[in-house]
Amino acid sequence: MDEIRWWSWRLRPTSLLLICSLLTVGAVPIDTDKTKVNVEAADDGQKSQSSDTGLYYDRYLRQVVEVLETDQHFREKIQNADIEDIKSGKISKELDLVGHHVRTKLDELKRQEVARLRMLIKAKISSPEGTGIDRRLLLKQFNHLNHMKPDSFEPQDLDMLIKAATKDLENYDKKHHDEFKRYEMLKEHERREYLKSLDEEARKREEARYEEMKKKHKDHPQINHPGSKDQLKEVWEESDGLDPSDFDPKTFFKLHDTNGDGFIDEQELEALFTKELEKAYDPKNEEDDMVEMEEERLRMREHVMNEVNVDKDRLINLEEFLRATEKKEYLEPDVWETLDDQPVYTEEELQEFERHISNTEDELKRKKDELDRQQEELHKQHQYIQAQRQELQQVVQQMEQKKQQPPVSPPVADTGAHFQPAGEQISHLASPEVGNHQPLPPGHLPEAAVAHSQQTP
Repeated sequence: MDEIRWWSWRLRPTSLLLICSLLTVGAVPIDTDKTKVNVEAADDGQKSQSSDTGLYYDRYLRQVVEVLETDQHFREKIQNADIEDIKSGKISKELDLVGHHVRTKLDELKRQEVARLRMLIKAKISSPEGTGIDRRLLLKQFNHLNHMKPDSFEPQDLDMLIKAATKDLENYDKKHHDEFKRYEMLKEHERREYLKSLDEEARKREEARYEEMKKKHKDHPQINHPGSKDQLKEVWEESDGLDPSDFDPKTFFKLHDTNGDGFIDEQELEALFTKELEKAYDPKNEEDDMVEMEEERLRMREHVMNEVNVDKDRLINLEEFLRATEKKEYLEPDVWETLDDQPVYTEEELQEFERHISNTEDELKRKKDELDRQQEELHKQHQYIQAQRQELQQVVQQMEQKKQQPPVSPPVADTGAHFQPAGEQISHLASPEVGNHQPLPPGHLPEAAVAHSQQTP
């Protein structure tokens, strides 16, 4: 009937919930006159620690609800509203009437959340895979708040938070199943790859060991059909320690409505299957996979919810519970098929998964080779720079050494070095040709000298 009540349970399963308080106040009372055990009411002052919703904004979601619960006016409006007011966003407009201190706290919570998202966006963009990411497009993925007004918590923010959490939690189980499916395929893929690495004899031994492990896992007591009388009576006897002949569905409901809110929620329902799961799964056994056990628990919970929860609000009230005990499936249930009886994936799906792994590995190898090439190039550049640096250091060192050497005095001029006898001077003047150093006979002068002497007065 309403997914908001389910969302609120997933958010805070052990307290009066803000969003669903208008629905929980009308829970069917339980007649305790016929009970044969004393059941103490849950202490309203105690709040057990609630589980994580699995949402990436889980903390922000919890903090907003806790702050809004402190405002008496808003709480009264929620109690008088109907589910359509919540789903349509009409109730979110009442945020304008809450106390100033509440709005101040909400503003601070939103600023902190926006700062956290900005940090995540910055980290994503800075990563090697984040090159070229559009920041505005990335912001649109955070649909649980209005990032255009980062400093104030507005009615639109409450409306967006409710709708985002409702939608995301509806898909939570599907995502869990998909993740488990990938987990199982990866496990089988790794097993097959390991077999390929063995020789024929070792491969046969490993195959035999694998089949023996599967056989040991299947060898366990019969698992009762979840939600059947046999299953509930077993909980009554072994977990509650009560006489099976005194089994009473109404008392059973009261016992396992652990928070006393008039509903058996999903957590309380899953707790009922622990005894059944312990028959097939033991953490001490190598053949038992605890991841598979939690998937089996989830399958049991979904099955009972589909069979018992008539209004599909993910919460079982007393009326729905008692009506289920009148059905044929409660008294004469079918044999429960475990994960061992229902393959999680087909061979075609496994082959497609392995192709995806192979393509991913090829892409990673290509990136690694490219990084290795870049690293080698950087190494060469580093060596070249180091060589240039050494040359420069040598030049600087030589210049420093020259500066430290004493100055050299200039040579003294030799005045006699340029004196030439008259004969040599004449010989020099008389040499018409370069390289002709042969002396003239006595009494002879060169023609140029004679002409020069004749012109002299």
